[in-house]
Amino acid sequence: MSGLVAGKTREGGRKLDADGVIRVAIVDDQRLFADGLARIIGAQPDMEVVGKAHTGEDGVSLCAEVEPDVVLMDLSMPVMNGVSATRGIRNLLPRTRVLILTVHTDDAHVFQGIKAGAQGYILKDCTPEDLTRAIRTVYAGDTIMAQDIARKMLTTFESIRSNNADIAPHLTERELEVVKALAHGKSNKEIAQILDISEKTVRNHASNIYKKLHIFDRTQAVIYAIRRGLVDIEDLEPR
Repeated sequence: MSGLVAGKTREGGRKLDADGVIRVAIVDDQRLFADGLARIIGAQPDMEVVGKAHTGEDGVSLCAEVEPDVVLMDLSMPVMNGVSATRGIRNLLPRTRVLILTVHTDDAHVFQGIKAGAQGYILKDCTPEDLTRAIRTVYAGDTIMAQDIARKMLTTFESIRSNNADIAPHLTERELEVVKALAHGKSNKEIAQILDISEKTVRNHASNIYKKLHIFDRTQAVIYAIRRGLVDIEDLEPR
């Protein structure tokens, strides 16, 4: 069973290039590891490696030059760390997806990486199958993270809200239903069909939910739903 948790985001995915290939850049200071990643990705018929860099600064320069679809980003690198590099890449290329691939599971790294604009966060001990599926997932406009990291994010969000932990935002019953559906990765169209309402109404509910919870996307809605016990993390396996 895979240890990844997937969720929808508000941003739309990108269409494949004319040749049907996802262009991937690798930014990792461990050269042997980066070469291994390149071999795994190069073996996929729908992917190609368009460049490798071994510092965060070189990673930003590389991405500015080749404009990849997805970047595999390490966190601990010389000159510029992966968080700063992620932020720089996302500022330059807002349509480029960043997938953080690291050994770190501590709260600070998790929160900083996601806050910098990464769409995914998986561990370096993942399987090749999990890696390639994660690349396809973030390319399509969705988010993905390892279950261990999802749990760490819960801790981070709890810490951030520690001063008002006893004050739960008031959501209506319908808004709670929408949050639960969002956490299960349902699209607006699917939610509308399930709840027998229009897609416009779903969008309105989602907007109200984001405002009430002070969150910005569906990834954070997943975290909220788990934290409030609306869904179980084991139920969020990608299908």
